[in-house]
Amino acid sequence: MSAIGGTVARLARCALASRRLASGFTLIEVLVAVAMVAVALAAGAAASSSSIRGAERQREVTLAQLCANNALVSLQLARQLPAAGSSSFACRQGGLDYEVRIEVALSPGGDFRQVHAQASRDAQVMARLSTVLGRY
Repeated sequence: MSAIGGTVARLARCALASRRLASGFTLIEVLVAVAMVAVALAAGAAASSSSIRGAERQREVTLAQLCANNALVSLQLARQLPAAGSSSFACRQGGLDYEVRIEVALSPGGDFRQVHAQASRDAQVMARLSTVLGRY
């Protein structure tokens, strides 16, 4: 009976050892999993960074459009036809400085003016708006 008891004990120990080996991960498997997670996190960070840059660019363009639109509206509110030619002035919106350039062209009959407003920041054109003004 002791031979049978010893054999059973040996079999139980072997079964326990094989379960211990089968339930864990090898070092290679862990390293591959960590590398995959690192690649996924790097891709997510790049996408997030790109999204932030796009939002900042959209903000700058929107503020430039406000500057150009304000210039055109101020000419409309003056209720007189502006003189032909060009002029420029500084505009500050949302903590950013823009240069707004206004160009006024005569119409063939002289009753209208074609007005172009262009807002630039750091020598880069951010927005262009145009309108036609008539006599009131």
